[in-house]
Amino acid sequence: MSNFLYLFRGGDAEWKQQPPEVVQAHMQKWGAWMGGLKEQGKLVDGLPLSGDGKVVENAGDVITDGPFAEGAEVVGGYLIVTADGLEEAVEISKGCPIFEHNGNVEVREIMSMDM
Repeated sequence: MSNFLYLFRGGDAEWKQQPPEVVQAHMQKWGAWMGGLKEQGKLVDGLPLSGDGKVVENAGDVITDGPFAEGAEVVGGYLIVTADGLEEAVEISKGCPIFEHNGNVEVREIMSMDM
């Protein structure tokens, strides 16, 4: 078993235009999906990210407000899941509610740093 990081991108433009009852129903789907992963022992951690932040470059010599990437590229949140391999991790990601708002999930294995 390995841990995999899901990076959630996009969907914000469509998401922000929804009425409150649609937003609430969508958030319930996220809760159900994540709850199911937790019950299966697949969910390690995960939370949404604030839209505010800073970008630090050149060892701190350059600090700008951000992120200022194209809306579809901004990382809006993450999950860490446990899976037998990349294929299983990708399969699990297919149930993510972000796809309802044209977002995407980047699936990456978390490597260990043996020192």
